[in-house]
Amino acid sequence: MYFADALTLDAPRRTADGYLAVRARAARTGVYRYTGREVDPDNKHGLRDQATVNVLRDEAAVFDTKAAHSFIGKPITDDHPKEAVTASNWRDHARGVVMGAMRDGDHLAFDLLLTDAATIAKVDAGKVELSNGYESGIEFGSFKAADGTECQARQTSIGGNHVAIVDRGRAGPTCRIGDVALCDALPSNLLDTLKTEKPVKTMLIDGLTVDVSNADTAIATINTILAARDAANGKVTTHEATITARDASIVAKDAEIAKLKADLVAAKVTPAQMRDAAKAYATTVAKAKVAGIAVTDAMDEAAIKRAVVDKAMGEAAKAYSDDHVAIAFDALTKDAKVEDADPLRAAITGQPVVVNDAAWGDSVFKSAGVAVKKEA
Repeated sequence: MYFADALTLDAPRRTADGYLAVRARAARTGVYRYTGREVDPDNKHGLRDQATVNVLRDEAAVFDTKAAHSFIGKPITDDHPKEAVTASNWRDHARGVVMGAMRDGDHLAFDLLLTDAATIAKVDAGKVELSNGYESGIEFGSFKAADGTECQARQTSIGGNHVAIVDRGRAGPTCRIGDVALCDALPSNLLDTLKTEKPVKTMLIDGLTVDVSNADTAIATINTILAARDAANGKVTTHEATITARDASIVAKDAEIAKLKADLVAAKVTPAQMRDAAKAYATTVAKAKVAGIAVTDAMDEAAIKRAVVDKAMGEAAKAYSDDHVAIAFDALTKDAKVEDADPLRAAITGQPVVVNDAAWGDSVFKSAGVAVKKEA
């Protein structure tokens, strides 16, 4: 009966010709699970329709010398072909050759040489699990594995046909190609070198695995990592400077806001200030009237003063600032005779208040019981 199981390529080495020489952990002892249709296609043992059948592969079958040597010289394939590999179709399926076989703990290990560039590229890209293609006898009955698992069948008389590189093999992830390692040339004695060559040394640097057994490769890789780290640190420094500048800007704006709030509090007008302002405005209106200026609602105190100064000084006052106008107004009207412009005092003394409609609303004073005398 023909079977296909899994193994692993371990510690590959590149040759000067581009081949890949590897040690592979192959078939293991233990329990393998097949569908009933795989092991009993004719239903002679009533297992064909079972979803899973446990098949035991014990040490006697796996490490049998004849069985192990039957794989030597057999081809390596890219996935399992739909037919057994023979001399008539070898060109269609062979991607390398099995060079040797030996025991490795609970596994059978193979020495393999991959000779096809496309297949080697797939291995480099991560297609690393392997599967043995072989013929085997099978005994049906009740068998118990070393771990106590009950099995319905047991393999015997294994004969190798090929070893396939697969995405996922039946024997599991312990049977797979290991991390790729490079060498400069194919050893003069491939099998002896594979058995005695020291393992590749690697180091984890910033999350990347670096092959430190090759000095040039290690230096180049480490320099690349350090350059990337320095670039990242530079970006972090730039971002930190930007954040610091923004924080300073925020602090400055907070200080500006606090000052504006303080200014608003300081600028709050008190009743006394309002009274004084009203008195000053009334005095300015009265003086302007003495000077012959018709005061309107559109004129504030500064405009009234400028009208008085312009009338008195003409073109000479056109360039005056508001401060100059105020000084000139005070000088021009210092001797002006005006009636009491303090409405509060007039209300207290009972004297009538002389107002102009543009400056005061008589209804305000009348509602307060103050006599109002309008100027003509």
